[in-house]
Amino acid sequence: MSDTAEAETTPELPSFPMERTCPFSPPPAYAELRANEPVSKVKMALSGREVWVATTHEDVREVLSSPSTSSSVKLPGYPLQFPVPDEVLQTMELPLVAMDGEEHAVRRRALIPELSFKRMQALRPRIQEVVDEHIDAMLAKGGPLDLVEALAIPVPSLLFCELMGVPLEETDTFRAFAETTVKSDVTPEEVGAATQQMDVYLDKLVTEKAENNTDDLLGRIIARNSKSGTLKQGDIVALGRMLLFGGFDTITNMIALGVTTLLAHPEQLAEIKADPSLTPNAIEELLRYLSIADSATGRVALADMELSGVTIRAGEGIIALNGSANRDGNVFDDPDTFDIHREIKVHSAFGHGSHQCPGASLVRVELEIVFDTLFRRIPELRLAVPQDELPFKSHTMIYGMHALPITW
Repeated sequence: MSDTAEAETTPELPSFPMERTCPFSPPPAYAELRANEPVSKVKMALSGREVWVATTHEDVREVLSSPSTSSSVKLPGYPLQFPVPDEVLQTMELPLVAMDGEEHAVRRRALIPELSFKRMQALRPRIQEVVDEHIDAMLAKGGPLDLVEALAIPVPSLLFCELMGVPLEETDTFRAFAETTVKSDVTPEEVGAATQQMDVYLDKLVTEKAENNTDDLLGRIIARNSKSGTLKQGDIVALGRMLLFGGFDTITNMIALGVTTLLAHPEQLAEIKADPSLTPNAIEELLRYLSIADSATGRVALADMELSGVTIRAGEGIIALNGSANRDGNVFDDPDTFDIHREIKVHSAFGHGSHQCPGASLVRVELEIVFDTLFRRIPELRLAVPQDELPFKSHTMIYGMHALPITW
């Protein structure tokens, strides 16, 4: 057979990211892969590089916890999903989510006390105050209005800036940095410029906090580090950069998508309104069902490894698809159904293993207060446009909504 004939018979690899057909579900191709080829190759639309995807709950968790995989974005095989110039990538200080081993552990230990369950619970009164202030403004203005602009963006933005000790007037600057660096439809030059600008700003902020001994998340990390000396200033800047991404977009998009999902299931929403004790479990189901950071967990194989009978060679990239793992019928009964009464022992929305999201407690407490307060104070809240007219995001690594028109 000629080379041309072989090329003609070689099947084209699926392009990644794959297309959604329902705004509340992962791409339908995920279910096909789980059933027929749970570990398979795809071609990255951004770079044209071939990488592996893991789709089952078991394989995703193995990829995320195996010592045979690395999180380092600087390794040649890493499956980057947004454009970063290589000269920026190789010189930037990595956040802890992109580190392995003791390097990762040291930085995580510096951060974890600041995001502990106890500390996040202590923030409840302030979170409640901020949410009420913004709902007051919504009620004063009246509907229709955009819930993303009125609530989903400003609440986590304000709370995050207070937590980090960022001046309130610079919230919009921080958000612009975060949005630019996680989009897939921007140029490498734009991402590189935004990353460098962010680091310059954060470096200045860290210096100011070191000089003034501020009592906030970054200030306390700096104070503890002044005694231990385990972190360089660049390490603390990188921690700030990572928190910037997690503190804004993830909670913003979960608020908008969560409200939309609950409105699409009015009988279950009515149960939550009548009994707010159902909200915490409903949040776990929303996290599982929506899986907004579906493909955010990339890895590189450090050694040959086997998944579902497939050998992945050292140096090859792997994307652990959380959205697919969270729809695995071997773990979740009727996984494509939204059910606030589902008993969820485990899900992958926050990742798994040593790199599991350190801000999970903050996400949960903010969502609980937002959902309970919003539907208690505006019980007649509803969409202001048909659902098929809602603008869902398609060019970002964190799934979400551009706007959510609502009224009451």
